[in-house]
Amino acid sequence: MTDRLTTELEARRAVGDGATRPLRSAAPRRWWTILGGLLVPILILAVWWTASATGLVPAHRLPSPPSVVEAAIDLAQRGLLFRDIAISTQRVLLGFAIGSAVGLVLGALVGLSRTASVLLAPTIGALRAVPSLAWVPLLVLYLGIYEPQKVVLIAIGAAFPVFTTLASALRHVDPLLVEAGRAYGLRGLPLLATVQLPAVIPAIVSGLRLALAQSWLFLVAAELLNSSMGLGFLLIDSGNNGRVDRIFLAIILLAVLGKTTDALIGVLERRLLKRWG
Repeated sequence: MTDRLTTELEARRAVGDGATRPLRSAAPRRWWTILGGLLVPILILAVWWTASATGLVPAHRLPSPPSVVEAAIDLAQRGLLFRDIAISTQRVLLGFAIGSAVGLVLGALVGLSRTASVLLAPTIGALRAVPSLAWVPLLVLYLGIYEPQKVVLIAIGAAFPVFTTLASALRHVDPLLVEAGRAYGLRGLPLLATVQLPAVIPAIVSGLRLALAQSWLFLVAAELLNSSMGLGFLLIDSGNNGRVDRIFLAIILLAVLGKTTDALIGVLERRLLKRWG
């Protein structure tokens, strides 16, 4: 029965979407995708190197790229660089997983139930507007200054994008798809898993990408206060000691790690769309 339902749902999607969809242009060549993505970073590096080498900007304000590399080597040799990278990545991934799970549950409730939407949506919308640093004193009071406080703060940041995108997408699922599922006797969770969630896969992935980016933002907020390890700690400690080279290093590492984890979500997106798209 599930196979027949899947076939019918795909046929309905084809009628609704594919029949009038224009042919997609050919995908850009892989080499151009890679080189095009590197073009702007290379240009920024060239401008940065020129500005620092010519003395256009003083060294205490703009360290040279080689000095940033030397700072990275120094921290790596002392075993601090990879420790900070590992602890920050661990915090982000754990908080992202917890927050995304909470966002999926709440988003499904609000998106599928009018009663839940009336009861929960206004409160969640108000909480979403609270700045990240505003949560820190309360979390320190209840959870202390150790790992749970940091992970929960990141989870809070991750939950809202997933909740918002999923709740909105579920409200706009094609009614014909839902009717087809009900015609095969699906109700509740089976209907959600078989029909509704596959129909909103692109929205879910978009929510996860936003949640991951938000997780890195909340990580810095979590580590700037009450932390002795991590890239956020490296930022604040370097600022206190006037190590501008390490500040640049921490910012670059955050950018690289954020982009790397986002690329992993992109791989997940392609697999999900291949299966349900």
